[in-house]
Amino acid sequence: MIDPTPLPILVLLPGMDGTGRLFDPLLHALPPNVAVQVLRYPTDQVLDYPALVERVWQQLPLDRPFVLLGESFSGPVAVSIAARRPSALLGLVLCSSFVRNPRSALAPLSPLLKLLPLRHLPFWPMDALLLGGFSTASLRSALAAAIAQVTPQVLRARLQSVIAVDASQALVATDVPLLYLQARHDRLVPASASILIRQLRKDARLVAIDGPHCLLQAAPTEAAVHLQRFMHELAQARVALNGS
Repeated sequence: MIDPTPLPILVLLPGMDGTGRLFDPLLHALPPNVAVQVLRYPTDQVLDYPALVERVWQQLPLDRPFVLLGESFSGPVAVSIAARRPSALLGLVLCSSFVRNPRSALAPLSPLLKLLPLRHLPFWPMDALLLGGFSTASLRSALAAAIAQVTPQVLRARLQSVIAVDASQALVATDVPLLYLQARHDRLVPASASILIRQLRKDARLVAIDGPHCLLQAAPTEAAVHLQRFMHELAQARVALNGS
């Protein structure tokens, strides 16, 4: 029997490329009854985390229930939005993400970022970090195309933002159900990132999925299943709360 309960909108915040193009595999894996809004960041304009939070806030569907998903780089944005407790927000999802610099040992190297020739770096290190053993020709092509759209200046600024970010107190201030999608083979964001999130939000639900850092791209079907389950639970809870 089909559940008639209407699902909230799924609002997707992209990874460091900010283009939203890399959500295509997930969009194809989700059924037609899941309404999705993909938000995008400028590819040629430097915006720090607070500026991105304001940009996202202006685009949220505040007149209709929604679930907010922050992928990788966008985790702190999603958490900061949730900390404001918008009335239409039903749940928060973090995917391969963090609230503090996930590689704090590399922070002292941040001054070197301005010297890094991002446009001319070989692609294979990125492939190894983001896709690893799950790499395919189509995924490599999509990843390279998305990153190529972003100026080196913007990429450097976003890397600097990750190094300096600390959204832990914002996470404590959130009160909606939280789902964390963890990639079992993530070479970029270690398990310590999800451990911290669960320390700050002990009620957070963690789901581990076989996949690399680019989890929604390499394992979209399994991710979609968990997202739908989470959204169904939130929708049903909302109906029960409203008594109709």
